[in-house]
Amino acid sequence: MPKQTILIIEDEQAIIDVLSYNLTKEGFEVITANDGQKGVQLAESVLPDLVILDLMLPVIDGLQVCRTLRGRAKTQDLRILMLTARSEEVDEIVGFNMGADDYVSKPFKIKPLVHRIKALLRRSPSNRQSKETISIEGIEVDRLHHVAKLNEKELQLTPTEFDILWTLARQPGRPFSRLELMDRCRGEDANSLERTIDVHIRSLRIKLGDHSTFIDTVRGIGYRFQLK
Repeated sequence: MPKQTILIIEDEQAIIDVLSYNLTKEGFEVITANDGQKGVQLAESVLPDLVILDLMLPVIDGLQVCRTLRGRAKTQDLRILMLTARSEEVDEIVGFNMGADDYVSKPFKIKPLVHRIKALLRRSPSNRQSKETISIEGIEVDRLHHVAKLNEKELQLTPTEFDILWTLARQPGRPFSRLELMDRCRGEDANSLERTIDVHIRSLRIKLGDHSTFIDTVRGIGYRFQLK
């Protein structure tokens, strides 16, 4: 079985060395770029299984790299894990809606980081499945027919609950603010929905039963679909 490839786009050599050493030990093939421009070029030529992307980069910063990769058909479905220098930057990442699948704040511990990487890699890339369907960890969401199933049994979801589940499950690991979830829910008054988004989440968790733990609360931000 071929090794999965991870592209590290990072300008701090010490971090590159630590990540490269540990990820190679875990059986991954690792390639690196020390600025954003080189990172975009490598991502397009290699099409890695996952990109570890630093926020603060020379030449092109991490936000622009992420936007560029998401904006090009060839790279739009790449899994992207963002490294941030401080936890406060998470708000900026979410606020820009720049499309990272997950984030990790520096300094990080290598074992939890590897766990997050493996969780992202278990996700089926969206270019290998219908753009209108999601199948992940026993949860199936069919946007075209507006049907959600848990272990092949149909879930009785409200339209808002369905939209929340679709939004979160479509990008596992990526945190969504309450405002973002509100924007993706149709047919409800915006002000009312913002006040009640937590109620919809609680109801959705109840209906998901043992799978409710996949909907993770991100303190100070909102929610994400977190693979275990």
